[in-house]
Order: sequence, then structure tokens, then C-alpha cells
Amino acid sequence: MWFWLIEEVESVRRFLGLGGDVLVALFFLTLMMWALLLERWFYFMAVYPKQVKQTKATWLARSDHLSWSAKQIRRELVSRVAMAVDKGMPVIKVLIALCPLMGLLGTVVGMVQVFDTLAITGTGSPRAMASGISKATVPTMAGMIAALSGLFFVNQLDHKAKLAVQKLEDNLKHG
Repeated sequence: MWFWLIEEVESVRRFLGLGGDVLVALFFLTLMMWALLLERWFYFMAVYPKQVKQTKATWLARSDHLSWSAKQIRRELVSRVAMAVDKGMPVIKVLIALCPLMGLLGTVVGMVQVFDTLAITGTGSPRAMASGISKATVPTMAGMIAALSGLFFVNQLDHKAKLAVQKLEDNLKHG
């Protein structure tokens, strides 16, 4: 029943072994990035609609909508929502930027291992160099894939956030 899960975990473990310690660090970095992306998605699906409803109710409860102070209060209400919408986005963007850098670090570590192997065994043993070559290429590939997938989703969330704040601002202005 759980055999497929054990096989999948074992294949992930083998893949992480191909890239060495840097790939393991990249794996946890990617997990953190995706946890934060999923949190933002959950925010937009579950929390944001309630927050907008509460903000609209607060605005509509006011009798004055036209004075200078009312406009400042409206601006403050929209700013609160905008801050909540953008919460965590800079951290996600930093994690996305770190993914390819971690991949490049894996490349450097793998190449050092290749050169170390060359120094010890000479050029006659391609099998001895294969481990270092995989440690040089696999983290780079994984870092780029993680960064590109995260970049796609963070851009979607950014676009959704900007539209949501603009829509709220328009709704409060025009009733």
C-alpha cells in the first residue's frame, strides 16, 4: 500500500545524492520557497476576501466619504490591505534569486571534486570523475528549475496582488 511512497522517497534520496550537500541545501531552500508561495496562495483564496469585506464594511460605516480626512482614512485602509497582500513577497523573491546561485555553488563544488580526482588518479579514470561531474551539473539544473518555477508563480501572485489592491481602491472610491 505504501510501497510507492517508499520508492518515491528513495528516488528523491538518490537524486539528492547525485548533487551532493549543495543539492540538499537547495532542496530545503526550494521547500521553504514553495511553502511561502503556498501560504500566499492560501491567503488570496481564504483570507483576502474576508479582509476586503471587512475593509469595505469599515469604509461604508462612515457617514463622510468626501472630506480630506475621509480620503486619508480610505488611503490608510487600502494601505493596510496592500501591506497584507505584499507580506512575504520580498522573502520569496530572495529565495528565488538564491536558487540559481546555490546551483552555481554546486557547480563549483563539483568541479573542485573533479579536479581533486584528476590530481589523485590522473586522466585515465573517467569513472572516478563521473561523481564530480554529476555534482557539478545536477545542482545547476535543479537550481534553475526551482528558480523558474518559483518565478512563474511569484509573478502570478504579484499580478494578482496589484490587481486586488487596485480593485479595492476603486471600490472604495466609487462606493
